Amino acid sequence: MLKLSLENIISNIRSKIPFEAVSDDYSFTIKIEEYAPYICGAVHDGHQFRRSLWENCLHTEYDRWYEEDPCTLEMVRTHPITIAGCDSRFEYDLNRAPDSAIYTDAWGKPLWKSPLPGEERSLSLQKHSNFYKVVQALVHQIETKYGKAIVFDMHSFNWRRWEREVPTWNLGTTNIDNHRFEGLVKAWCKKLGQMQLPNGIVSTSKINDTFQGNGYFLKYITNNFGNTLVLATEISKVYCDELTGILYPEVVRSVEKQLKELIPLQVKAFQNSI
Repeated sequence: MLKLSLENIISNIRSKIPFEAVSDDYSFTIKIEEYAPYICGAVHDGHQFRRSLWENCLHTEYDRWYEEDPCTLEMVRTHPITIAGCDSRFEYDLNRAPDSAIYTDAWGKPLWKSPLPGEERSLSLQKHSNFYKVVQALVHQIETKYGKAIVFDMHSFNWRRWEREVPTWNLGTTNIDNHRFEGLVKAWCKKLGQMQLPNGIVSTSKINDTFQGNGYFLKYITNNFGNTLVLATEISKVYCDELTGILYPEVVRSVEKQLKELIPLQVKAFQNSI
């Protein structure tokens, strides 16, 4: 994997050069094996938390991990185009607009002992801005090449905090063109619900059950590209123990293996749609 500047990453994309790189500030990774008609994104996969913030943060490392989406990049790593955040959403949240990307509190608990200095905020927001400059260039290239693009916006959620039964998979669709894409959404939901998972996990899937697809990553792409469908795809954390932080690699691998087959099928259906 290369370490590249923002300018070099965008230049490679505009020149349609395959590459794999981490940004020179280590805030995100991008892999383009080929300029395929789809992108897999994992904006909350990251866990890095820069040292200058440690002493000012009231949340523990486990608190942060609990609200992040570990392994979501790993679940789609075999696909030709992936882009993922490396930094924790507790530094800045790539799935929020810039004006709300830096938390003051998180899930009902204050985040900072004292307000962040301006230079700390500026550094984090610059990373946020750079990520979306790359997203802009990448989606533009794919949509230009194929006339349309599909993005799999991968997330996870903590199922234990819900005081009711929740699905294994949730699709958030309130901010996409449902009149245009309803059939594709239902087809993707059905595919996910038919997964066969280990450890006696029964895969179920619903649309707009736990989350409705209000993330900035989806909104940014949808608002800037008229022929790109973003599927906000969330898996409940059945692939780990939320309370201890133990990961279940056999479940992660099973999801990865099945998504390797299911995502291309969904892409083909998208390409064949009007």
